[in-house]
Amino acid sequence: MLKTVHVIGGGLAGSEAAWQLARAGVPVVLHEMRPVQGTDAHHTDGLAELVCSNSFRSDDPNASAVGVLHEEMRRLGSLILTCGDAARVPAGSALAVDRDDFSARVTAAIEAEPLIEIRRERVDGLPPPEWGQTIIATGPLTAAPLAEAIRAQTGEDALAFFDAIAPIVHRDSIDMETAWFQSRYDKGDGKDYINCPMDEAQYGAFIEALMTGEKTVFKEWEASTPYFEGCMPIEVMAERGPQTLRFGPMKPVGLTNPRSGKKAYAVVQLRQDNASATLWNMVGFQTKLRHAEQVRIFRTIPGLENAEFARLGGLHRNTFIKSPVLLDGMLRLKSDPRIRFAGQITGCEGYIESASVGLLAGRFAAADALGQTPDLPPRTTALGALLAHITGEAVAETYQPMNVNFGLFPPFDARVPKKSRKAAYAERALADLDGWIAAP
Repeated sequence: MLKTVHVIGGGLAGSEAAWQLARAGVPVVLHEMRPVQGTDAHHTDGLAELVCSNSFRSDDPNASAVGVLHEEMRRLGSLILTCGDAARVPAGSALAVDRDDFSARVTAAIEAEPLIEIRRERVDGLPPPEWGQTIIATGPLTAAPLAEAIRAQTGEDALAFFDAIAPIVHRDSIDMETAWFQSRYDKGDGKDYINCPMDEAQYGAFIEALMTGEKTVFKEWEASTPYFEGCMPIEVMAERGPQTLRFGPMKPVGLTNPRSGKKAYAVVQLRQDNASATLWNMVGFQTKLRHAEQVRIFRTIPGLENAEFARLGGLHRNTFIKSPVLLDGMLRLKSDPRIRFAGQITGCEGYIESASVGLLAGRFAAADALGQTPDLPPRTTALGALLAHITGEAVAETYQPMNVNFGLFPPFDARVPKKSRKAAYAERALADLDGWIAAP
């Protein structure tokens, strides 16, 4: 009889790891502390709850590395991609989901799998020896007792950074006499985003309000914790220079105001957040502004003067380990190889990256349980590139959370034209993945 593998954490990585184990015929106990204990970011007890954006980013493998990762995971039977595709909402070339529908689908699939037992409990320490193989996928909001146990075991201080959440607006409170539907460069069906235009004076006043608005006050021990560059609060971006946002989330390129026939000076975009299109997420508007200040300042945006917010932005402290020195190439803790880590706690960043590392951890643990030798994905694939970065190729001294990107892939030589390289990376990755899947 196969020995049970334990998975701690029911987020995207833990859910994917448990699913991959069960698909391989290995019994699983999935430990999830919610609702026994909540977190500063979660609102439900659903598995794989999305706490920030509802977007899995680009779904086009020829345009982005994360699109390649999507396709690789689909070919490997990913639960997260299956449920994401089923809960999809319009978002141009991106894969965005109705977050409640998505979580409900993941939860239902896990609950219906006879090889997975869900235990709603908090695990306060490293797994006892009798558990055998265990995957820790507790994410960036790991409960303090377990985080302390990990530090004690590894001898390495966990790194930490702040992650911010963007506000969500009720659709019927948006003034569509001012705003309009359009995707940047008319991607997707061409009208997947709501656009709120600003002229130069309005933009200048908005930047000034962001700079002077009252912010969340850090505790003394939080003062030296850095931000993650990929989820920077909008007011922190504004502090880098008055034009920063016009070249970031508020860039006006690829959009034309149908009322004026001209490009706005700056644009605030909102992306559909649920299947019924009643909730819209303010794209790139992660913030540490106090709630009352968010309402005041964001209602100065043309089209949002009467905005009603289903959720305001927030800030929470994330934790991750120094994986390049702590983990081996199969995500095992070098000091205790029965323990694997998966998801954002390893230092990958992004929903799909987190789930993909869970997928790999689950497959590796399943191979061990079945008496097989785990087989690493080709280095040329998105999965292989991300795994290599996490487990040794990143510079440990400056290790920070990283999204998958083509810079992690083995480069082509100069004979491949630069304009063709993204498509070439995708073609090579998917061909090599198919070969890996087909191998004995």
